[in-house]
Amino acid sequence: MKNPNTKWIYLLILSIIWGSSFILIKKALLGLTAYQLGALRTIITGLILLSVGYYKLKEIPKYKWKWLLISGLLGSFIPAFFFAIAETEIDSAVTSILNSLVPLNTILLGFAVFRIASTKRQILGVIIGFIGTAILISKGAELNPNQNYLYAFFVIASTLMYATNVNIIKRYLQDVKPLAIAAGNYVFIVVPAFIVLLFTNFFSEETFNHPDFRSSIICVVILSVFGTALAKVVFNKLVQISTPVFASSVTYIMPIVALIWGVLDGESFGFVQGLAAILILVGVYLANKRNKA
Repeated sequence: MKNPNTKWIYLLILSIIWGSSFILIKKALLGLTAYQLGALRTIITGLILLSVGYYKLKEIPKYKWKWLLISGLLGSFIPAFFFAIAETEIDSAVTSILNSLVPLNTILLGFAVFRIASTKRQILGVIIGFIGTAILISKGAELNPNQNYLYAFFVIASTLMYATNVNIIKRYLQDVKPLAIAAGNYVFIVVPAFIVLLFTNFFSEETFNHPDFRSSIICVVILSVFGTALAKVVFNKLVQISTPVFASSVTYIMPIVALIWGVLDGESFGFVQGLAAILILVGVYLANKRNKA
């Protein structure tokens, strides 16, 4: 019999790992461009996952590969660049809070695309969550006039991709091993990532001689090993042993972890932004709360 607490253990581990990812992205950007960071993160993660999960690929049915391609693009490849681009302009803590939209978008897309029924409480939660998002972005722009908060839409776009990916895994890849899903994703995206890296001037003396290059590479490696490779496998497992919405609820705790890192790093975070963050999490809570039978 499965231990019902297992999914909560996975959720806590993911929250800590992913909550710390935003500060790692911020530090990696000190010596790398957003495109270099996104490409390196994808390449390193792919090499790790393919080296340990290559033997699992033969277990994947042929008709599942198209879903692995879509899952890889939406769940890994594009967001790796979008989050890096976003953090060139907005703080890591704000990025993590915006990432909390994943459960809300999971519900919206589940209803609109995957024909998954939604309750009135879930719809209310989605509305409240997006009101909080609007306040967070507008007040953040006032508090940090030197930052371009239009870049927040890179994060919002990524949350839509993550939400789609969650529904794809649950609907079409439920019977595929988590490691096989993760490795299968990167079969398609490692080579494109390397091509992107070639066009970013990464292999130049200017990049290698940057004073923050070495520390940035260390951050990318940590981000790739834990924040992407390990986390991908854990997340895929979590989706399979729970529900898409529960798995997306990792964003409850992530902002707390990321906010602590951000404050320690000197990021400014206003009182109204705090209320907006709470509003988003209330929306996520309502959207996830089940009706009693």
